[in-house]
Amino acid sequence: MTYDPTTDRRTLLGSGFGMAAFAAAAAGAIGPAQANIDMSKRKTIKGASLKGPYLDLSKPHDNMIAMSRIAGDIDCKTTTHGWYDGLVMGTAPGGPIKNICGMKGMSSYRMEKLPDGGYRRLLREVGYYYDLATGQIMEEMINPYTGEKVKIVPINNDPFNAVFKDTVPPPPNYGGLNTAKREPKPFLLDWRIQQPDRVIMQRHIHLYYKNALDPKAWQRESSGAMVQVSELFFHVISLDDLQNEAMTHIPYSGTWARSTPWLPWLLMGPAEGNCLYQCFMGGIGTLEHIPEDIVKYTEKNYPKFLQAPEKYEEPSLSSIEWYARTQKPAPPRGGV
Repeated sequence: MTYDPTTDRRTLLGSGFGMAAFAAAAAGAIGPAQANIDMSKRKTIKGASLKGPYLDLSKPHDNMIAMSRIAGDIDCKTTTHGWYDGLVMGTAPGGPIKNICGMKGMSSYRMEKLPDGGYRRLLREVGYYYDLATGQIMEEMINPYTGEKVKIVPINNDPFNAVFKDTVPPPPNYGGLNTAKREPKPFLLDWRIQQPDRVIMQRHIHLYYKNALDPKAWQRESSGAMVQVSELFFHVISLDDLQNEAMTHIPYSGTWARSTPWLPWLLMGPAEGNCLYQCFMGGIGTLEHIPEDIVKYTEKNYPKFLQAPEKYEEPSLSSIEWYARTQKPAPPRGGV
């Protein structure tokens, strides 16, 4: 997952729910989540607002500090964790949007301080697809569009790092596949007070870049020569936590949406349409606050993802690029 605070949009894509509904649900979820964390540093901050007393969010540097505290723990010692859980849907011509399966996962990350005062986040994440009827994580399924049994490839992004500075970072280059450039802009996020003690913040990124899955080699997996992807994030956090200097990490709840080509393992090739993700998400702190089923499955199958990376490495790749590096092209349908 990638970050770009510069654009001003955010319609939830094809999910049937509006922004207000998801923001309200996320706001309701933040209370129980925060009740599980270490309360020793949490307190009411007198006169807390978007202008202080700790951070003035009209200033790029203060935005960078706020985002770094949400993205990880700026004590630069503590590993923190995030989770997400929701839907993967398909949109194709000639019919309504269709639920394909569920999606749940987690990430582990820590922060490093940079010499210029910024931070970088070292992160690895896993994501699993599950049966919406049973909640069970699946290793294969019937593609509801083709009727074909397909092998599911979970998300294993290691690493997917991020850098936070006073200026908006360049878009991810995905190992040189994304050559888009943009002029540096001040790092200013979209903050709004939703309730007297709650702040909402949205971030988004829209990308169009060369597909790592060359359609000549990946005839059944590739959507085409280029990839069109959007990532959409809503955060809901406590205003007191935001303005509490003693809190080096800010817990949050929210939603994550994604528009992406057909998942490669669905074997849809260049068929018209795409996949839409809509998930709740949260970043709370320790593993004991991540949904138990996610932690247990990760512990059994991908144990290294319970820990943050030990050192900063490149390239940082999304699931599409990792798929191209770790999988092999499927034979023609009915072939050998």
